[in-house]
Amino acid sequence: MTITTSVPPPRSTPVALARSFLTGAVIGGSLAAIVVGVVVENVPLFVGGLGLPIGYGLLFLLLGAPRRAREADVVPRTALAMVESLRAIGGETSDVPVRFDLTVAPDDEPAYRVGITQDINLVDLPDYRPRGVLVVQYPPDRPWRVRIVKRPTPEWEERAAGAHLDSAPESAMVTEPPEVRAIGLVGLLGLLLAAAAVVFLFRVDLFEQEDSASPTPTVSSTSSTWSTTVVSSGTGTVSLGLDQSFLDDGELRQAVNSLTEGKDPRQAITVFVQERVLSVVFSPSGTKAPQFDPLSLPYERLPALVKEAETTLGVRSPQSWQLTADRLAGSLTIRVGVTGPEGSASLEADAQGQVVRSIPAR
Repeated sequence: MTITTSVPPPRSTPVALARSFLTGAVIGGSLAAIVVGVVVENVPLFVGGLGLPIGYGLLFLLLGAPRRAREADVVPRTALAMVESLRAIGGETSDVPVRFDLTVAPDDEPAYRVGITQDINLVDLPDYRPRGVLVVQYPPDRPWRVRIVKRPTPEWEERAAGAHLDSAPESAMVTEPPEVRAIGLVGLLGLLLAAAAVVFLFRVDLFEQEDSASPTPTVSSTSSTWSTTVVSSGTGTVSLGLDQSFLDDGELRQAVNSLTEGKDPRQAITVFVQERVLSVVFSPSGTKAPQFDPLSLPYERLPALVKEAETTLGVRSPQSWQLTADRLAGSLTIRVGVTGPEGSASLEADAQGQVVRSIPAR
């Protein structure tokens, strides 16, 4: 799908790439200079590492003022949007990151689909339901940067209350252009190259420091089997070792049980599982957010669901999988997604682990 706008892009790709590379180089070089300066006791290098980002920041503010003024003059476009699906993906505070799949319906352009992630307060979660109509805003030249308006004007709130929108097809999905995503990769490349250059230039001094340091005994382990459990007031996380998997018999149930300490089970908002990482977002006491007992999941069926997603949905060479369970759509829903060179695919199952919907790779 192509969306045309009357507002030109705020920056050209070559200039943006150069700016991203330079910013990454300044960050990587300054951090490396500070660390190396402390290790080799080089005061000018340490001071230079501190002063470089300050000088670059002032220069960036000065040269970028005209561009920021132009961007500030661009009025965001307001539109209605319908929630196709949503799921919480973690969080340790009262604001939970929620992944939304939306159909956006501008007044003067065709409707389109977009996926966004936005923090939603636990208290407000019940207000967001599939097929619900919301008010959103986005820059006219970047329709993928949609943000939900939590407090719309009375006029738009009235329009949303009485609106009925049709779902846009999957083919109308709008995503960030590859050239925009490449800007972040170029910045990372600049960071790594600058840090490596500083370390290379002072490698002799670093090696002398290492040789002169007195050796200390170390303890190592040849076993790669380990696990870590972290529990806070809002979340619990379990990480496994390289030779373990949550698809192993009884591993996932045991990990969830360890997060509830074997007592009356704490209610969860979402359970998120990957190969070796489990994350449970617990529901604070007194909240009205949709919740469920994490021990009630059909754990014996979950490995089979992952296997079915990997073998029957058109992803011939699956590289990763993830499983999410929540009640944001009303009843308990288990979603399994797989990703590979052929694309992404997913399936949904009910509380008994029976598949109710499949979305093959496209």
